[in-house]
Amino acid sequence: MPEILGKSWDIQRRLEERAKRLGRGRFGRVLKMARKPTSDEYSRVVMITGLGLLFIGFMGFFIYWFMKSGYLYIENLFR
Repeated sequence: MPEILGKSWDIQRRLEERAKRLGRGRFGRVLKMARKPTSDEYSRVVMITGLGLLFIGFMGFFIYWFMKSGYLYIENLFR
C-alpha cells in the first residue's frame, strides 16, 4: 500500500510542476498576450468563417455536379 501512495504523490508532483511551467515555457508569452475578443472582432471572424464555409461548400457542390453531369454540357458544345 505505501508504494501506491508514493507513486500517486509522485504523479501529483509532476502534474503540478507542469502546471507551474505552463506560464513560463514556450507558450507563456502567447498566454499572457491572449485576451477576450470584442464583439466587433468576434462578429467579423464569424462572418469570414461563414463565407469560407459557403465558398468551400459551393466548390464541393460544383465539383460533384461537374463529375455527375457537367461534362455532358461541355461535350455538347463541341458537337
